[in-house]
Amino acid sequence: MAVTLAPTAIVRSPRRRTFAPGRIVAWTYLGIIVLITLFPFYWILRTALSNNYSLATHPSSPLPVGFTFGAFERALGIADTAQAQAQGGSGASLDIALYLRNSLVYASVQTVLIVLFSAAAAYAFSRLHWRGRNLVFNILIAALMVPSVFTLLPNFVFVKDLGLTNTFAGLILPGALFQAFTLFFLRQFMLGLSSEIEEAAIIDGAGPLRIFFRIILPMSSAPIATISLLMFVNAWNDYLWPLLVTNDDSVQPLTLALGVFKQSSPQAAPDWAGLMAAALIAALPMLLLFVAFGRRIVNSIGFSGIK
Repeated sequence: MAVTLAPTAIVRSPRRRTFAPGRIVAWTYLGIIVLITLFPFYWILRTALSNNYSLATHPSSPLPVGFTFGAFERALGIADTAQAQAQGGSGASLDIALYLRNSLVYASVQTVLIVLFSAAAAYAFSRLHWRGRNLVFNILIAALMVPSVFTLLPNFVFVKDLGLTNTFAGLILPGALFQAFTLFFLRQFMLGLSSEIEEAAIIDGAGPLRIFFRIILPMSSAPIATISLLMFVNAWNDYLWPLLVTNDDSVQPLTLALGVFKQSSPQAAPDWAGLMAAALIAALPMLLLFVAFGRRIVNSIGFSGIK
C-alpha cells in the first residue's frame, strides 16, 4: 500500500533589509545635493514673502521677515503706489501679463522653428545618402565648439541692417535657423530607427518629404518632445540677446522686465522682495514643466545617447 505524503509548505523568514555603509553615504550625499539645489528657491520664496523694510533689519533670518503678500501684489501690478512704498517698494509695478505674452511668443515660435529645421536636417544627415554627408555634418557640429557670445555681435549687425530691431522677427530668427545640439540630438535618435517602414513607403512611391512628415516625425515624437521642452526653457530664460535687439515694452520678454524693475527703485536699495516675487512668477511655468516632463527628458537623453 503506497503512502502519499502531502507537500509541506516552505516557510521563509522575512528578509531583513541591510543598510550598507556605502548606501548610507550615497543617500546622505544625494540628500545634501538636493538641499543645496532647493535652497535658492526657498530663499527666493522667503524674500518674496517679506516686508522690504524689514529685510534690512534681519537679512539672515531663515523665515519671512514681516510676512506679507505685498511683493506679489507689486509684481502683478495690483498694489497702489502708497501701499507699495509703505512696504519698502519703489512704487513701480510690472505689466506682467504683457511681458508674459512676449516671452510666450518668443519662446514658442523659436522652439517650433528650431525643432522643425533641426528635425529636417537630422533626417537628411541620418536617413538620406548623399556625397559629403558626414563631412558637412562634422562641420556643422563644430559649431558646438564656438561660444555663443562670439556670434552676438555679427547677428546684431545683421538684424540691425535688416531693420528688425524691436521686432519679434529680430528676436527669433537668428537663433531659430540652426542649433548644433538639437541637430546632433535628433540625428542620434533617427540613426537607430528601423528602415523597413521607410523602404515600404519608398516602394509605394512616397517621396522624402512625405516619408519625413508621415513616418519619421511620428516615430521621433519622444525626442522631439524632449528637445522642444529644452529649447523652450532656453528661450524663456534668454536675457543677453533680447537686451541687444529690443528696448520696446511691446516685444521685451519677462527676463528684461525683471532687470528694468530692479533698476526702477529710487531708494538706496532695490525692491528685493518685489524682484524675488516677480522672479518666482517668471520661473514657476518652467518649474511646472520640469516637474511634469523631467523623467521624459532624462529617459530620452539616455536613450538617444547610446545610439
